Amino acid sequence: MRGGGITTKVYNNNDYYFNCVTPSNTSIMLVPVLFYLLPLTVAAPAKRASGPTVTIAAPAATIIGSSAAGVDTFNGIPFAQPPTGSLRLKPPQPLNSSLGTVAATGTAKACPQFFFQVDSSSIPTDTLGTILDLPLFQTVTDAGEDCLTVNVNRPTGTISSSKLPVLFWIFGGGFELGSTLMYNGASVVADSIAQGKPIIFVGVNYRVGGFGFLPGSEILADGSANLGLLDQRLGLKWVADNIEAFGGDPDKVTIWGESAGAISVFDQMALYDGDNTYNGKALFRGGIMDSGSIVPADPVDCPKGQEVYDTVIKNAGCASASDTLECLRGVDYTTYLNAANSVPGILGYTSVALSYLPRPDGTTLTDSPEILVEQGKYAKVPFIVGDQEDEGTIFALFQSNITTTAELVSYFLDVFFHDAAQEVMEALVATYPDDASDGSPFRTSILYELYPQYKRLAAILGDLTFTLTRRAFLDISSSINPDVPSWSYLASYDYGTPLLGTFHGSDILQVFYGILPNYASAAIHSYYFSFVHNLDPNTGSGYMTWPQWSAGKELMNFYATSAALLADDFRQDSYNVIVANVASLHI
Repeated sequence: MRGGGITTKVYNNNDYYFNCVTPSNTSIMLVPVLFYLLPLTVAAPAKRASGPTVTIAAPAATIIGSSAAGVDTFNGIPFAQPPTGSLRLKPPQPLNSSLGTVAATGTAKACPQFFFQVDSSSIPTDTLGTILDLPLFQTVTDAGEDCLTVNVNRPTGTISSSKLPVLFWIFGGGFELGSTLMYNGASVVADSIAQGKPIIFVGVNYRVGGFGFLPGSEILADGSANLGLLDQRLGLKWVADNIEAFGGDPDKVTIWGESAGAISVFDQMALYDGDNTYNGKALFRGGIMDSGSIVPADPVDCPKGQEVYDTVIKNAGCASASDTLECLRGVDYTTYLNAANSVPGILGYTSVALSYLPRPDGTTLTDSPEILVEQGKYAKVPFIVGDQEDEGTIFALFQSNITTTAELVSYFLDVFFHDAAQEVMEALVATYPDDASDGSPFRTSILYELYPQYKRLAAILGDLTFTLTRRAFLDISSSINPDVPSWSYLASYDYGTPLLGTFHGSDILQVFYGILPNYASAAIHSYYFSFVHNLDPNTGSGYMTWPQWSAGKELMNFYATSAALLADDFRQDSYNVIVANVASLHI
């Protein structure tokens, strides 16, 4: 089957298996929306009047945290000057004065969120956008511009000489939403302790949407592109300067991310043509990418990028200003927030044809990611990269007017790939049979065809954005750097979820939080903690051997109650068309 392949070497146990079952298509369609609004429901760890205290030097500060269930938590530690006023839409600036005493016991503020596009032509997302993007609602969810902070979790009793390895988390959310508020690293640290592989967890906040990834020629000329990536990089520098005081080893940092966070992990590897050093040392020594790697993209000042910029300045009332970028910096927060959120968003018809994403700027990202890989311009560190089996399903929920092959081809030409030739898109679409039994969610026969072309579109979106571009990354990297180890996986543990299958983002519940106490959660955590400690997921994992991808181009295929090796050759005809035409498949 095109959705999978022949599996061998199955490893079973008797852990629990849970199916996600919902009563109606309507509730299923709300799953991704509710998932992205998770920060409203995740509780912070319990506080106490006096907690663990850490003194850091850069900048000088005394950090007071809290403790619960064997884990110390320090939330909302500033690592940059507030990117407000004249520093809005500017690269992050290091803190240059003492912070004094920081009470890191509350909830870290999120950066401004882009939940839904505010667009009167799109209902109901316009209504949702109008409500959820309001500054009032964002205040309720604790979002605002002064948001560049890190959270730190460590085992209680850790001291400065403990030298524990560090897991640096970069959240996802389509480069439009998300924050450390969604991810309580205490559960990850607690599991690392239980497995005898204790770690320190650091979560970084970075600017998203029009605050962190605004494109346009004006942005390029100002040297203010890819600000969210620069926020992440400054957060890594904070770790290098200060994590030893918390008991971490700055020489043993692994960067880990999901979705846009996984794409950011690769981008951190590729930043400055692969220079990941700071004060003569590497900022990280390994990477883990869950659902994301390379995203071929046109430059910051490409026509689509310029259209986004022009839309924002128009809606901010800055189109006639002599200096439109300075005008954006000068408007009030509400005006800029609404203007930044007036362009197409990820939870809508245009889907993963993102308005805001990392784009080549000639300095931080000197070229499109796939070209940087081909040229070896990325940090050569061991890495793990993998995908959910049905990455594209939640991104194909909003295009029910697409019912024919011709309309599907036109959708990709009009919305995604403006430089692609008609015959290229027709050739790519033709590799995905117009047959519901062949689409995503895979291996579900004719079930779950929400509308004509739904499962076909879901398969193509998932492959283009995640699954087959991952294979391309592995193919190229293992060819030009055969001595750099890498491992890859495909997750199928939510097989059977109506309409969505093992959908994009479902690994947050399974892998980050380990909410389902089954084989998949236990095995993946064990592999990951082994990798963070040893740069090899197998060392001390206690699970079946996970071969390096280059050894036989095999994936570890995770199920709820077992795992197996899977040949990474499914949908090879589609892969061949994508690789042959990648230059015209930039977003």
